[in-house]
Formats: sequence, C-alpha cells, structure tokens
Amino acid sequence: MAARSLWNIPNILTVSRVALIPVLLLVAYTELPWRHEAVAVIFALAAVTDWFDGYLARTLNQGSAFGRFLDPVADKLMVAAALILLVEWHHNAFIVIPAIVVISREITISALREWMAELGKRAQVAVSSIGKWKTAAQMVSITVLLLDYELFNPLGWVLMYLAVVLTLWSMCIYMAAAWPELRETD
Repeated sequence: MAARSLWNIPNILTVSRVALIPVLLLVAYTELPWRHEAVAVIFALAAVTDWFDGYLARTLNQGSAFGRFLDPVADKLMVAAALILLVEWHHNAFIVIPAIVVISREITISALREWMAELGKRAQVAVSSIGKWKTAAQMVSITVLLLDYELFNPLGWVLMYLAVVLTLWSMCIYMAAAWPELRETD
C-alpha cells in the first residue's frame, strides 16, 4: 500500500485551524472598531473547517493518523482560546463557570480516551451523537458571544448553557462507558 501524503486537504484545513488561533488573538487585542465581528468570523471559519475537514477525509478517503491526532487537538485549542478570551471580555461567573466546565471536560475526556486506548478499548469512548450536538451548540454560542451584539447575546448565552448541559451529559456517557474499566483494581 502506498503511503498517503501528510499534506492532503483535510490535514491542511486542520492545521489552518491551529494557525488561526494567533490570528484570532491578535485581532482580539486590537483597538479596531470591528474587532468583535472579525474575531467571530475567524472563529466561525475555524468551526466550519472542523466539520469540513472530517467530511473531506471521509469522502476523499484521505484520513490519516496525523489528522486523527490533530483534529481533536485543534478543536480543543481553538475553543479554549475563545473561551479564555470571552472570560477576559466579560469578567463574570456567567462565562467563567461554562469555560471551566467545558475546558475541564475536554481534559478529562481526552485523558479517558488515551487511557482506554492503552487498554485497547478506545472504541468504547468514541465520539457520540451527544458529543456532536455539544460541539455544535458550543461553536454557535461562542461565535455569537464573540460577535458581542446586544441583540444576539441572549441567544449566545442560552446556547452556551445548552452546550454546558450537553458537555456534562456527554461526559457522563463516556464515564459510564469506561466505568467497568475504571473500577477494576490492580
């Protein structure tokens, strides 16, 4: 079997998501009057590439180990950067608590998946449909809150708290799937 190119379209999209993080932060810290709009567009673009790279990897049969590794990392880095930015912009518990919940869940589930992979049981904690809904709610809510339009902020907050509920629900599903392994003694 011939080796696939590391630099296929899905992987380029994934790498571009990581490369957008410093751009997002640079724009966020400018004094430009349209910085909120630009930051929201950059984040939304990253969110779209998250869906699109997976779709292309499947349809073009261009999946790779590099892509399977970097895709979830890129997602978590972009979401964490945006949440930290929102915490700085808003300075209140309404964003601090969701940010802590989301980031903590991502660290916990990443560690759980790594540990389950060591046991050869990674499939037991594969991405679920609840996880996909959580990601969608998270991406839309973060985009709306970064936009910072007074008219849309209530929608952003509702979606953020929906994302938090889905975040906790999906974590419970993954933990329940791994529970038989977690409760074993050495």
